[in-house]
Amino acid sequence: MQVKCTRIATDAPSRVDLCHNAPFLRIFSLSASDTPTFAGPSLQAIREAHARIAPHIEETQVMISYPLDELAGALLYFKCENLQLSGSFKIRGACNAVFSLSEAEASRGVVTHSSGNHGAALALAAQMRGIRAWVVMPRNAPQVKVRAVEAYGADISFCEPTLAAREAAAAELLRSTGGTLIHPYDDDRVIAGQGTAALEFLEEIPDLDIICAPVSGGGLLSGTAIAAKSLRPEIMVFGCEPLNADDAARSLAAGHLEPGSDRFTIADGLRATLAPRTFAILRERVDRILLSTEEEIVQAMRLLTEHLRVTVEPSGAVAAAPALHKQIEGEELRIGIILSGGNLDPDTIPAAPDPRARAEYRKPQEER
Repeated sequence: MQVKCTRIATDAPSRVDLCHNAPFLRIFSLSASDTPTFAGPSLQAIREAHARIAPHIEETQVMISYPLDELAGALLYFKCENLQLSGSFKIRGACNAVFSLSEAEASRGVVTHSSGNHGAALALAAQMRGIRAWVVMPRNAPQVKVRAVEAYGADISFCEPTLAAREAAAAELLRSTGGTLIHPYDDDRVIAGQGTAALEFLEEIPDLDIICAPVSGGGLLSGTAIAAKSLRPEIMVFGCEPLNADDAARSLAAGHLEPGSDRFTIADGLRATLAPRTFAILRERVDRILLSTEEEIVQAMRLLTEHLRVTVEPSGAVAAAPALHKQIEGEELRIGIILSGGNLDPDTIPAAPDPRARAEYRKPQEER
């Protein structure tokens, strides 16, 4: 069952109850004395971003499902960014960055590198402003995402599927075009734009106990954490990532940036690694990182399709998997989940995890 969400008036658990659940979670301690200071965009910057991009994006609906509530043992609220323009939350950050450019900057166009969703979002934002966009994509990017970038009119340059190749190709485009780099996540304008999803979420459901978002490069989770903790300091912010791409969890646990995993994951949009900017914000504001197996991600995709009747790509399902598999325990918790994207080829939800997800399988070195 799915409905436009309305607030359910029941008493929320205390912080003592929430903290009592911590030993039962697959968690990491994120607070440390050497946590770097990096403020990132303020709540006011996120509000200004929302005002700037509101004419150009959808205010996506929040869905609920009573069967999924029963399965999770909690009250689940799904912010459906999979129904957003360009098929993901990425249009928020891309629009904020593009519409923040001066006329002189905009006239030279914009450049980025992306495995898909950010590239499509930037292409669409550039189209809205009437400027050019150049997007570097790895040769193995999903075809549904390549087609989306093409449909929005960007010029695509393909490169080898390594971070070094993507950055080198983007640097060459910047040199030859004079365009402005709009990084997928290492940019305060992008982070502020991504934070507008949580801003809308908490305006509609102001008494959430927990908010969950996927983490890769950290732009969405950084914006979510800044907005959520500023609006509701007692809320817990959980990042969610695949067990096979757990570099954010390892980085936050170690207190320094860790390299990406070389294991395969179905969540192709979560293969990037944190930047120093997003790492610092997450260490300051995120309470937990929850990990999901490939089996749990696939099952979450199927449950969301069955009960919400929407398409959610693997990277978006990662945010729902911990709650749906009872990693989060507590009586009548209100859990907000950001379904980050829905760019999935038709009929490609697997019945079982890809065999490349086996522990012994390794991706080519440096692939993100």
